[in-house]
Amino acid sequence: MGPSCPGEGSRNCKIFVCLTFLSCFNILRNLNPENELKRYFGARAVLGDQRPRQRQRQYVRSTWLTAPKNTWPRYSKTGIAMQLVETRRGVQYFTFEHHREYQQVQFKFLDAVESMDPNNIVLLLQMNPYHVDSLLQLSDVCRMQEDQEMARDLVERALYSLECAFHPVFSLTSGSCRLDYRRPENRAFYLALFKHLMFLEKRGCPRTALEFCKLILSLDPENDPLCVLLMIDFLSLRAREYAFLTRMFQEWESHRNLSQLPNFAFSVPLAYFFLSQQEEHSELELSQARERAARLIQLALIMFPSVLMPLLDHCSVQPDARVASHSFFGLNAQISQPPALNQLTSLYVGRTHSLWKDPAVMAWLETNVHEVLRMVDARDPLVEESEHKRKMRYQSAPRNIYRHVILSEMKEATAALPLEVTSQPVMGFDPLPPLDSIISYTRPERYPHLVTLSLFFRSLLPNFNLQAGAGQDLNQGVNRLMAAMRDMLANIQFQEPPRDDNPEGDGDWD
Repeated sequence: MGPSCPGEGSRNCKIFVCLTFLSCFNILRNLNPENELKRYFGARAVLGDQRPRQRQRQYVRSTWLTAPKNTWPRYSKTGIAMQLVETRRGVQYFTFEHHREYQQVQFKFLDAVESMDPNNIVLLLQMNPYHVDSLLQLSDVCRMQEDQEMARDLVERALYSLECAFHPVFSLTSGSCRLDYRRPENRAFYLALFKHLMFLEKRGCPRTALEFCKLILSLDPENDPLCVLLMIDFLSLRAREYAFLTRMFQEWESHRNLSQLPNFAFSVPLAYFFLSQQEEHSELELSQARERAARLIQLALIMFPSVLMPLLDHCSVQPDARVASHSFFGLNAQISQPPALNQLTSLYVGRTHSLWKDPAVMAWLETNVHEVLRMVDARDPLVEESEHKRKMRYQSAPRNIYRHVILSEMKEATAALPLEVTSQPVMGFDPLPPLDSIISYTRPERYPHLVTLSLFFRSLLPNFNLQAGAGQDLNQGVNRLMAAMRDMLANIQFQEPPRDDNPEGDGDWD
C-alpha cells in the first residue's frame, strides 16, 4: 500500500503523484556513471584492468551514489548522523546531525576559511579526510585551477561520507524522503549532489546526471532550494529522455506553472519535435507530437520573445530580413524585459543553445517564428496578454534562483545578478543561505575581517570587478592562494585515522 493521500485534487496529492512518477524513473543502477559509459563504449573500454585491483581494498561500505576508490583514506565514523524527524501523510522528514566532535571540526574549518591560509584547510583534511565542507571547498579551488579530476574526486568523497551516515530507512528512490534545506547540516548533501551532477554532465553522462537531478528535486519538491527545475529540461534533452520531459510537463503544469519558466516553455516543444522525428512511433503519435511542438513553440516565442535573437547568435545563425527588421524580436525585447526574466532567459540560452544547432531544428524554428510574426501583425490578443504578464511578473527572482545561477556559473546569467547578491559574501560551501535558517548549534564568538572575506568570496564570481589600490593587492593575494592550494593538493598525503577494535564499523549499508 502506498503513502496516504490527503484528499482528491489537493496540492499535496498532486505533488505525491508527480514524485511517484519521478521515483519510478530514478533507478539505482542509473546513478552509476560507469553503466552509462559502458552503454556508449563497452565494458572493456570503461573498466580495463580495474576489476582485479578493486578486490584489494578491505572494509569498504557498499554505496549507491559513488564508488569508493583505493586511493582514498580509510573511512571511519566522522560524527555525522541522520535522524528521522517525523512522518506526515506518508512522507518522511529526515535531517543530518553534527555530533559534538564534528561541530568542533566545523568551527576549525570556518576559522581556516577566514584565515585565507590554504595550509589550514589542508591540515584540517589531513586530520579529518572526510570533513564534507572542506572537501567541497577544496573541490571548487581545484576546479578553478582546472584540475577537474581532483575536483571531481573530492566531491565524490564528500558524497561517500554523507551516504555512510544515512538513516536505515532513508531511501534514494521512494520519492517520499525529505531534507529541509533551512537546516545547515542538510545543505552539504544538496550541494554535493549538484556539483556531482555538473561533473557528470561535463563527463558525457547526461542520463546519470538527470537521475541525480531528479534525486535533488525529490528531497524538497515544494521549495526546490537549488532550483533544479531550471536544468532538468536540459538534462532530459541531453539524455534523449523526451517522453519523461513531456510527461513531467503535463503532470506538473497545473500546480507549478512550468510554462512560465523560459526553459520549460522552449524545451518541451523541442522535446515534442524530437519525438516527432522518431520513426518507431505510429503516424498518429507523430502527427500529435508535431502539432504540440508547433503550438507550444509559438506560445514560447510570444511569451518570451527576448530568447530568439541571443539563441540565434549563440548558434551562429543569421535571421532573415523579415525577422531581423521586426520590432517584436528586436533589441527592445531584451531591453524592456524585467531583470529577473533576463536572468532566466540568459541562463537558458547559455546552457542549451547547443541543442538548437541542428539544421532540422532551425528549419522548424524558422517556420514557427514566421507564424508568430503573422500573429503579431494581426494583433492577436494573445500577444498583448503575454506582454502584460511579462510586465507584471518577473520583477524579482526568489533566492533559490540566485543560488542556482551562482552554482551553475553560467557567465551569461551570472553577469545579470543584481547588486544585492554580488555585494554580499558568497560562500562556496553555503551559497546564499536561507533567510529563515533553522540553526541547531552556533559557532563561538569571533571577530572576523568581514570586509576582506566578502571581497574574497565575491572575487569567485565571474562578474566581480575589483577597485584599484587595496583591491589589486587582494586580487594578487587570492591568485597566490589558489596557486599554493593546487600545489599542496597535488602533494597531500592523508593521515590514516587510528583503527578501532571493530574495523568493519557497522558493516555494509544496503
